[in-house]
Amino acid sequence: MISGFPPETQASHYPHETHKPCILLTNDDGVNSEGLWAAYEALSELGEVIVCAPATQQSAVGRSLSIFEPLRVNTVKRGHVTAYAVGGKPTDSVILALFALGVKPDIVVSGINIGENVSYEAITTSGTVGAALEAANHGYPSVAFSLQIEDQKEKFDDARHLADRFLESKGVVKDIILRVLEKGFPTFTHVINVNIPSVITGEYEIPHLAEHLFVTGVEKRLDPRGKPYYWINGPLITDAPEGTDVHSIHKGNISITPITLDCTAYSGSDELKKLFL
Repeated sequence: MISGFPPETQASHYPHETHKPCILLTNDDGVNSEGLWAAYEALSELGEVIVCAPATQQSAVGRSLSIFEPLRVNTVKRGHVTAYAVGGKPTDSVILALFALGVKPDIVVSGINIGENVSYEAITTSGTVGAALEAANHGYPSVAFSLQIEDQKEKFDDARHLADRFLESKGVVKDIILRVLEKGFPTFTHVINVNIPSVITGEYEIPHLAEHLFVTGVEKRLDPRGKPYYWINGPLITDAPEGTDVHSIHKGNISITPITLDCTAYSGSDELKKLFL
């Protein structure tokens, strides 16, 4: 049984031999992202894939929702495939797929994100992971996939030059989702967060989250009128402790980390009781 999911919904998450699984595919890089369609190619061999993703780039929006403006959904074509483009955020795309379009998936996949999503820092800001968490919050087991990039500007370049890396990543997506569909989702887990190194030289590893992905900095610049503006920046961390997801992908391993929606710090309860009770 899937811990944290309503009992009445759990049976539908495990396809029977005659059941062709329904897979909801989303992302945060936008409906035209090469990573999304690489995932589609991998998943379409496993079941019926329904694509519902943001119409535009929505990286680093986390689980934010559009609650002050209406949302529109348009259909777009990618070859023979019709996808839904949502004029909102990744979480909006998941909610509209589930509650407006009536999709009832066996599993939800978010990605393949262009850029790794490792550490506390990344999973709490990532729109890719945010979409998966949103689906899990409504009772659907979810897997987030991200691909490490070697230079941050690749996040904003034409991703077709990553075709070779997507070819390898597609095999990872297919293998992991096939295993989950066949063997079931792990207990006490709401999202499986998968990070694929830019060059795979190792195997699967089950690490815990590192604390940080970036060394945060701020660059101050002046506009033509002499008024300051700022860019949040900073280099990637490459020397995280062994056993963390950051260390794992820098070793060339495929990082697979279980994530839970329950953010309660249980080990802090006793100290809080001493302070307040």
